[in-house]
Amino acid sequence: PFIALTWSWQAAFLITGAIGFIWLIFWLWLYNSPEKHKTVTAAELAYIRSDAAEATTRIPWTSIINKRQAWAFAIGKFLTDPVWWFYLYWLGKFLNEKHGVTLSKIGPPLIVIYVIADIGSIGGGWLSSRFIKNGWTVNKARKIAMLICALCVVPVVFAPLVSGMWTAVGLISLAAAGHQGWSANIFTTASDMFPKRAVGSVVGFGGMAGSIGGMLVATGTGFLLQLTGSYNIVFVICGAAYLVALAIIHALAPRLEQADV
Repeated sequence: PFIALTWSWQAAFLITGAIGFIWLIFWLWLYNSPEKHKTVTAAELAYIRSDAAEATTRIPWTSIINKRQAWAFAIGKFLTDPVWWFYLYWLGKFLNEKHGVTLSKIGPPLIVIYVIADIGSIGGGWLSSRFIKNGWTVNKARKIAMLICALCVVPVVFAPLVSGMWTAVGLISLAAAGHQGWSANIFTTASDMFPKRAVGSVVGFGGMAGSIGGMLVATGTGFLLQLTGSYNIVFVICGAAYLVALAIIHALAPRLEQADV
């Protein structure tokens, strides 16, 4: 917001985009393969190489998309990725229309929402790992963690109904954290259900499904707001999407069993 107000909205895109080149400098400076990295010990290198060798033969797309496990992942992404895109595209407008938040004052609410989302991203992965360390099966650990994350999203249905801006921000922050925790786990289900050589294709298939869902919801939200003048239906959809997605994932992959590819 500061950049946009001081210079222009175009400058906000250019400067934030250019920050990536700072990361690139550090990546070129610090990154190396494990075999060439100066700080990797022999024991660490042995651990990295300890996985059994796996075939690298090409897998046809038909071997991926005819598996119900792939559709479990893709449908989960199709239903839940759009919720995140809704937050990215429409959150500023929602806070402006409902609570009068202008561009110069939108920084603190967004900082709170996305910092708490960061916590959810790390926490979601930690939670399922903790369950597994406690002796749970991968299937149970992953799905219970996803269920907890999905339940964290449900209260967001009240975001358009509350009167206080920070109450709405709190509800959206909890939902954003739930989404990121969910995302950490749903991505891992691809490697739970497919061998290494297929994971990239499965994630790409699911990513495509999520992007199509995001495209539809970004446009559909505009039509809904124009038709109803209210965010209520949109937030109800956001709150319910994860529970619906989890039910479908469980129906298609009840044990997260490995697909035969």
